[in-house]
Amino acid sequence: MNTEETKAPEAAAEATPAAVETTPAAAAPQQRGGRGPRRDGNRPGRGNRREGGRRSEAAAEEGPQLVEKVVYVNRCAKVVKGGRRFSFSALIVVGDQQGKVGYGFGKANEVSDAIRKGTDAAKRAMKNVVVVNETIPHEVYTEFGGAKIVLKPAAPGTGLVAGNKVRAVLEAAGVNNIIAKSLGSSNAANVVKATIQAMLDMRTADQILSARGKKKKEDAAV
Repeated sequence: MNTEETKAPEAAAEATPAAVETTPAAAAPQQRGGRGPRRDGNRPGRGNRREGGRRSEAAAEEGPQLVEKVVYVNRCAKVVKGGRRFSFSALIVVGDQQGKVGYGFGKANEVSDAIRKGTDAAKRAMKNVVVVNETIPHEVYTEFGGAKIVLKPAAPGTGLVAGNKVRAVLEAAGVNNIIAKSLGSSNAANVVKATIQAMLDMRTADQILSARGKKKKEDAAV
């Protein structure tokens, strides 16, 4: 009996190291290989690159992007029982920088809504104006209400010599070389309307000759 009892602890001691060595290996988690890049392109939080390229091509086919400029934002306060109520109005100029420009006026209780309404109105009111070699064909003077505007053509490299209100209209129309002067009222709405009216009154040499029933000297010689 004593010999069996002494052999049993020895057998248990011999079996223990093997069990200790094999247990961590069995309990170790199986390592996974690195995931390769997804070929479908649909990653979480990212759009498909192919769809983005198609959208940019579609936008290019639609035409030039419109330039939106906020000329003036006015805040009006109405005193009522319990405090004041504010409303906002925004004057917006929109153009494609290729001879097409328009203005709009929007009113709302929030600035963002007023700008959105003014932008929509400006897009609907866009008109074609005369732009020749990034300038105007001739000098023009126009009055609208109390505003008086003078526009003069300039050589390439002159830049836009104009105030912020007139500049917004000229930049949206695509004029880069011009000299402008406001001689009358500084009211933003009247200045913008006078500037657009001045650009609508301009005519090229071809338009004037065709209205008179004449042709260019070059065409007549041929």
